[in-house]
Amino acid sequence: MSSRLKEIEEELRIVDDQLDHLVGDADEKSLRALVSETPAAQFEYREARKHADAMARHRDSLVTARQEHLRSLDSLLDKMKETAQ
Repeated sequence: MSSRLKEIEEELRIVDDQLDHLVGDADEKSLRALVSETPAAQFEYREARKHADAMARHRDSLVTARQEHLRSLDSLLDKMKETAQ
């Protein structure tokens, strides 16, 4: 496995942990906003949701980068097989 792929995998693991926390925080603040019905609670929920959504987009970009890197490695392996034959 290439070092870049290892970096992507490690970052993806960290982002998954952070995303779980951020989504949980946003869910908790959503419930508080529903119960309290105050503008401040609504604001806190919206901010928490923005952070969770941004982390989800970052995770998606890492998944895409991993897929592209794996395709690139597969292509290189195929070329190596062709030249070895």
